[in-house]
Amino acid sequence: MDLKSGYPYWAVKNGLMHAFPALPSDHRCDVAIIGGGITGALIANRLAAEGFEVAVLEQRDIGWGSTAASTALLQYEIDTPLVELARRYGEADAALAYRACADAIDHLREIAAPWRDVEFARADSLYYASRRRDVTALKDEYEARRRHGLDVTFLDTQRIRDDYGFDAPAALLSTQAARVDPYRLTHRLLSRLQRQGAGIFDRTCVVELKATSRGVALQTTSGACVRAAHVVLAAGYASQRWLHRRVARNRSSYALITDPLPADRLGFLQDTLLWETARPYLYARSTSDGRLLLGGEDDAIDVPVRRDARVQKKARTLVKRLQRLFPGLAVTPAFSWAGTFAETADGLPFFGAHPQWGPRVHFAMAYGGNGITYSVLGADLLSARLQRRRHALWPLFSFERLR
Repeated sequence: MDLKSGYPYWAVKNGLMHAFPALPSDHRCDVAIIGGGITGALIANRLAAEGFEVAVLEQRDIGWGSTAASTALLQYEIDTPLVELARRYGEADAALAYRACADAIDHLREIAAPWRDVEFARADSLYYASRRRDVTALKDEYEARRRHGLDVTFLDTQRIRDDYGFDAPAALLSTQAARVDPYRLTHRLLSRLQRQGAGIFDRTCVVELKATSRGVALQTTSGACVRAAHVVLAAGYASQRWLHRRVARNRSSYALITDPLPADRLGFLQDTLLWETARPYLYARSTSDGRLLLGGEDDAIDVPVRRDARVQKKARTLVKRLQRLFPGLAVTPAFSWAGTFAETADGLPFFGAHPQWGPRVHFAMAYGGNGITYSVLGADLLSARLQRRRHALWPLFSFERLR
């Protein structure tokens, strides 16, 4: 299935950065990772650092699926508010998830540090109330986050108008956010692993998976076989095809990016991520070269031809919504695109083994708006499971919560 429509900026900007070979023959490793996007790259990077011999198998070109369409807003905020998550799982576990996501942003900074060109940069996050009736819930969210040590400030209407130049009933300001070029980071991580001896293979499609108590065998369309002690399925929403029970729903999100804008036109958006309480939410962030990236207008369409037909109309809607907030900020899309993603009912990911496959087949379903942040945490969680260590996030981020 085609995962994206239009002209995703990261793919246009970076092109095919590095040519990886297809799997030429049978291969053996400790851990085979199906999926060569940002999730697979972060997991491979962590497992290799722990001493596992890894191989990454991607059916397209590396990073060319959903990663190329990602808008890469890095936030600790989960799509499900802390207050709502606490009602589902208790306040202690909900706070644990939020704090872990905040820590993951710091960890990602360390991961990205060797390469300035991946454009990792810290940013503020401004989460504003779309409607006046959202203010009470926003205040409750503020109190819950403060109670658990998260750095957040409550802003009223006048403060928003004075400091940010638009009108909203209230907002939460956080300093724990960031941005990155996910496509370039994927290539940098996997190229380094290849130089270190790991098998990184694109244009390699796995069609059959057989798991036993001793290991896993992966059959590819070319007839080559990969034998591993463990396998990690990190193929985005396509991983669902390996499960009888559906654990997430597919949706499409739309985005556009402008040509570089002068700093005085970008204003606070130079170093602040902007998003709102409405669902689906409008969001905006800038790039290192002064472009403005807008996203949102999510819908339930996951049929590529229907999604393709909506890209330009959705882009126009995104521009209109931004201009209602900032009437003086006229923007013109340079590139517009859409991507299909998956989201869970509670906004949390799924990592680890599923009862259908047994203990040697692991899933990395970093679903929702926090995919990259979740992937950092998932790499840590999977590393712990493979080494038979306990991990505090296991009950909340694994399939155990479905029981």
